[in-house]
Amino acid sequence: MRKLIAILMAINIFIIPLVTEADETEELENKKANIDAKAEKAKQKSDELWEKIESISEQKRYLDEEADAAVADYEEKQAALDETLARIEENEEKLQAVEKDYNQKHGVLMVRVRDIYINGQISYLDVLFGSKDLNDFFTRMDLLKRIIKQDYALVQAIIKQQGEIKAVRKQLEADQLVQEELAAKAEEAKEIKLAKVARKQELIDKMQNDKAVYDRQYDEMMAASEQVAKLIQQSKYKPPPSPPSSSGSSGSYNATPSSSGGMIWPISGPITSPFGWRTHPIFGSQRFHSGLDIGGDYGMEIHAAKAGVVSHAGWIGGYGNTVMIDHGGGIVTLYGHNQSLNVSVGQQVSQGQVIAFCGSTGNSTGPHCHFEVRLNGEPVSPYNYL
Repeated sequence: MRKLIAILMAINIFIIPLVTEADETEELENKKANIDAKAEKAKQKSDELWEKIESISEQKRYLDEEADAAVADYEEKQAALDETLARIEENEEKLQAVEKDYNQKHGVLMVRVRDIYINGQISYLDVLFGSKDLNDFFTRMDLLKRIIKQDYALVQAIIKQQGEIKAVRKQLEADQLVQEELAAKAEEAKEIKLAKVARKQELIDKMQNDKAVYDRQYDEMMAASEQVAKLIQQSKYKPPPSPPSSSGSSGSYNATPSSSGGMIWPISGPITSPFGWRTHPIFGSQRFHSGLDIGGDYGMEIHAAKAGVVSHAGWIGGYGNTVMIDHGGGIVTLYGHNQSLNVSVGQQVSQGQVIAFCGSTGNSTGPHCHFEVRLNGEPVSPYNYL
């Protein structure tokens, strides 16, 4: 029996360490598997993000946002600096005026003190009792009151101005310290802004002058154009049909492809690129342009060409910040490359209403409005509707 117990104990001595080592190995393998899985997931996300950034429109969007943020930060810091400099200038002018007035009053007071020192302090009782009669007494008393009042007012004015000078100088010293700090921050923000804008301009130059980049840009615009066609087909925002007029003509939403389509220009500016096929000035290749590019400046108002319902308001690939308006009858207008939007999906808009503000988002090399008219999802010449 004792031998059996001894044998079992000996077996346990060998088995327990083996079991423990197996458990530890399994635990380490599980941890490694979890780490590998997380690493693979992170790599997948990184690859997806890189693929996204690889597209021209997303690169442009990223650089647009960076440049806009840098410009806004610089303008904010510069405005704070300008405000401080204006306050310093105002306080310096105020200090000069107060010191000038103070010096004048102080000079008068010194003359008064000098007279008293040379002639001695006049006894008010001697002045009063030296009067010839009662009228002379009251006259002398009134004059003495005026002198005393004037002396007191002069001293109080000087004391007050001394306080003002001290306060203004203290504010100036504080503002000058702030000004130095703000100037450094504004200069730093300026350098950042210039660097961000330069990166953005570098991409814009590539979009214009690098054939490979230009071809990718065009492919992305064509893909975005197909996306627009699908959005139009899938849109659930349709303007209500207008009741027919007594003359039998179609309602205001039921536009038809004719030279009197009733649309207005969304922005006032030159046509920088017409509708249809165009030849690149450098590469000589032909590309189809699905709308009109109308020149403008950042922040200019973009107006609805005609009344309708907003069917899309947001980012569309190469179009950047985009508004689409459904006018009924299969007619949809599109306004691309906006800096910011002023409407939301499902909103009813009237003709001429401000729907966005001009910009250069998406595949754009400068501020303008890309204006499209689509009939049943396909781009048609906007000239037939304007």
